[in-house]
Amino acid sequence: MKALIRTAGKRKTSVAKIKLTEGNGKVHYNNGIIENMKMFHKLSLLEPIRMYESTVGKMPYDIYLKVVGGGKESQIQAARLAIAKSLVAVSKSSELKEAYLKYDRHMLVADVRRKEQRKPGDSKARAKRQKSYR
Repeated sequence: MKALIRTAGKRKTSVAKIKLTEGNGKVHYNNGIIENMKMFHKLSLLEPIRMYESTVGKMPYDIYLKVVGGGKESQIQAARLAIAKSLVAVSKSSELKEAYLKYDRHMLVADVRRKEQRKPGDSKARAKRQKSYR
C-alpha cells in the first residue's frame, strides 16, 4: 500500500495528516471507518470528495486520516482541509481548485489565526494592569 501523496491540514491546534493510496473511495478516520461518525461530521468530511466526483469523476483513492490535538470541530475542519488539498495535488486539476475556492475558501486555505501571546507583566494578551490612585 504505497502512498500517492501525503498532506497535512491545520485548524487552531488540530493537525490532520492524510495519506492517499490507490483504492475505491473508502475514508478511514483515526483507524476507524467514517460511517461510525456523527452525521454532520461525516458530511463535512465527504463534502470535498463529492465535489471531486462531480468535477473530475469517480474517486479512485482510499483516504487515511490521522487527526490529533484541539477539539472535535477543529479536528473535522483540519481533516476537511487536508482532504481537499490532497485531492487538488493528486489530480492537478485547476477546475477542481477553482470549484473549491468558489464554494468555500477554507477548503484550500488554512486559517492561520492563533491565540495572541500573553505579555510579560500584564494580566492578559491585550488587557493592561489597572492603576490605582488611592
